[in-house]
Formats: sequence, C-alpha cells, structure tokens
Amino acid sequence: MDSVLDFLLTEPIPATPLDDVAAAWTRHRVAANRFDKPVDVALAAGFGADRLGYAFLSGYQEALRALIPDLSPDELVALCATEAGGGHPSAIETTLTEELGSARLNGTKTFATLGMLAHRLVVLASVGVDEDGRNRLRATMVDVREAGVHVTNLPTTPFAPEIPHAMVTLTDVAAVVLPGDGYLDYLKPFRTIEDVHVLAAALGWLVRVARASGWSQSVLQQLLTAVAAVRGLDIDAPSSPGVHVALGGAFDYVGRLLAELDSLWASVDSVTRQRWERDRPLLAIAGRVREQRLATAWRSVRPGTDPAV
Repeated sequence: MDSVLDFLLTEPIPATPLDDVAAAWTRHRVAANRFDKPVDVALAAGFGADRLGYAFLSGYQEALRALIPDLSPDELVALCATEAGGGHPSAIETTLTEELGSARLNGTKTFATLGMLAHRLVVLASVGVDEDGRNRLRATMVDVREAGVHVTNLPTTPFAPEIPHAMVTLTDVAAVVLPGDGYLDYLKPFRTIEDVHVLAAALGWLVRVARASGWSQSVLQQLLTAVAAVRGLDIDAPSSPGVHVALGGAFDYVGRLLAELDSLWASVDSVTRQRWERDRPLLAIAGRVREQRLATAWRSVRPGTDPAV
C-alpha cells in the first residue's frame, strides 16, 4: 500500500473484537509492518482499533518511536516523568547517579501509562541543578525486570479504562543513559509529538467508525482532510513555533468537525457509541498545556501581539 490515505478508505474493517491490550498491540504490530513513518503507523493502527482507548495506545507508542527511533518495535514502552509535584522539570526529584560507568536511579514516578504491561521505561531523572538553579535532567532507559523496579497499579481512569496506569518506585535501579538533554531532547518535544500521534490515531479510528456506520463521502473527505493536516506537520521540529501554531489549528478543526458529527452518532452501534461518550474526554487531555504552548508560539513569531487575535 503506497498511501495511508488509500489504506484508510479501502482497508477491510477488522471484524474480531480486541479483548485486551495484548490483542490491541498484536494488531498494532500488523499495521507497523505496513508503514514506515510513525505517524502513518498511528493512523493505520488507530483504524484497526475497535475503541478510542486502543487507538490512544497506538498513538502513544508511535510517539515514543518518533522520539527514540532505536526502540524495539516489539516492546511496549512507557515514558515516566510525572512525580508527586507534577510533570514540570522542576518537580522531578528522581535522581540519576553515575559512578565507575554504572548509572543508578532512585525515586518514584506517580503516573506511568501502561503500568505493569510496559516492557521498558524511559525515565526522566535529575543530575542536580545548574548555575542558575534549574533542574538538569537526563533521560534513561530501564528494563522493568531490573532489580529495584517496583510497579503498583493505579485505579482505572474514568475514560479509556482499558489502558492501565501505575506508580513506579525505583530503588538503586540500573539504567542506560540516553544521549542529550533530558528536557530539551526528550520531555519537551515529547509533549508535542504525543499530541500529533495520538490525534492521528484518533482520526484513524474515526475513519473506521465513519465507514462502518455508513457516514457520507463528505464526512470521510473532512476526516481525510484532518488526517492530511496532521501528517503534514513538521514533526522533525517539534519545538518549532510554526508546528505549535499549525497543531493548534488542527485541533481546532477537529473540534469543530466533531461538533458537526454529533448527530451522526445515533447511527453507530450502541457499544461503540457508549465507549465514545465515555472516552471522548481523552482528546482533551493536556488541552490547557497545548493552549499555553500555542500562546508562547504566537508571541515568539508576533512579539507584542495578543495570541488570541
């Protein structure tokens, strides 16, 4: 298949329901074998998902692979940044110490997506403060089977309850230190990369719903327009103001489109419709952070102007 756009319009809709994350990941891997770009894999895997939660799983995993291309294609990976004080760089108290070629982690991450199902963890940790008092971060890779890794499942979330989350405690855990700055090269860009790939996966899933429910060609055209917009973002420059402005526009467009499609959900099977009503808030996660990034992007390209104008 040359084009993911053609794939979304012509690929047979999988008939077998997905029973759990393992089944969803297996279907994701089939899509990953069809396409090379993470965003295209997210779109195709989202189409293969039978619910928004599993589409999110695909978008999240492909975002991590866009961030760290060397990740194994077969392993589920979780990014661990959030701690008791939140996800801001200054709130990260997990420590990384390096002595005699050995890197060790100590600390607690309070919210790790996938929980016990993750095979590897990308852990953000502090190596101290710089001369200006800012927390200096590094990104590390941890095998969950390492001694000292303790994972405690958290209660299910009100939406997408199929995707587990956990608290991760690290006690003198061996880790591999990744190159680059933990904030500038990993934590900061991931927030944008995740938005792009999760939105892509959600759009892939919505195309599936539209086709399965017999929605009009006009609706499919509008959904494919959104897909094309998301695919066109310069994901190689996730910190670019232009990317944040364009991403803000893409989210606005999708939001308006979803509002227009509200009346069509009556034609969708009851199970899918009920899951959508439950899981729709998933698309609004980190909305306030996105708005702040968008405002910052506008100020950087139009100094002295109101970003809302």
